[in-house]
Amino acid sequence: MSTNKSSYINAIIDVCHRLYNKGFVSANDGNVSIRLQSIESGPDSCTFLTTRTGINKGLVTPDDIIEVDNDGRVVSGIHSPSTELAMHLYIYSKRQDVNAVVHAHPPYATGFATARQPLTGCLYPEVIVGLGAIPLAEYGTPSTIEVIKSIKPFVNRADAILLANHGVVTYGKDLLDAYFKMEKVEHAAHITFVARMLGGEKLLSKEDVEKLKAISIQSYGKDLTKKISCQFADNENSKMKTEEDTKEFIRKVLNNRE
Repeated sequence: MSTNKSSYINAIIDVCHRLYNKGFVSANDGNVSIRLQSIESGPDSCTFLTTRTGINKGLVTPDDIIEVDNDGRVVSGIHSPSTELAMHLYIYSKRQDVNAVVHAHPPYATGFATARQPLTGCLYPEVIVGLGAIPLAEYGTPSTIEVIKSIKPFVNRADAILLANHGVVTYGKDLLDAYFKMEKVEHAAHITFVARMLGGEKLLSKEDVEKLKAISIQSYGKDLTKKISCQFADNENSKMKTEEDTKEFIRKVLNNRE
């Protein structure tokens, strides 16, 4: 086994243990995968490392990591891969920028998924800039093609999806990126739940969101127009007065960075 592959296996084990210790999974729930791609072979000839089926994520060892090809056939390993592997492979096939996928059942986010309530309101600047809206996919029987069909409308424009009555799937440029998105989704769901206990969350205005978009582009190089837009407060005061107001705000942001 190459040192590189060993490091990826250790990374999966680390994230599995994090998921379990955070309470994002219980018993044998959840699954994690990484794309392995050879520079010589190109994007169409890659393999994937994934957790095996039927293993508690707090107990994962190197022997519980399976290597599979694009069609899900086992390349190396002594166990069967996760039964949710097809969902992972579908995401990889649609997003060449994605190199890791995490599926888990964090309690608050899964609570919203079970109540069939998406996290699409413009509430938290960090979520708006980091993820955009978090949509809800229709219910699909776990481990079947129904799940793939349910996430199809969102895969290209979201990096985190609530799975109705099932859980959450997140994905990113590397494994920690995908995992931290899972943390962010759960944190957002928890805060939303608390806000509702206190009388209800208050959405940011369109003006607030436009300012965030300006900061995101200028400071982080992130273009939020490629993500599903969150829902902002719908009132006359939320509208930008003029296009010049937006330009003036961007100029102030740039001046403050100098």
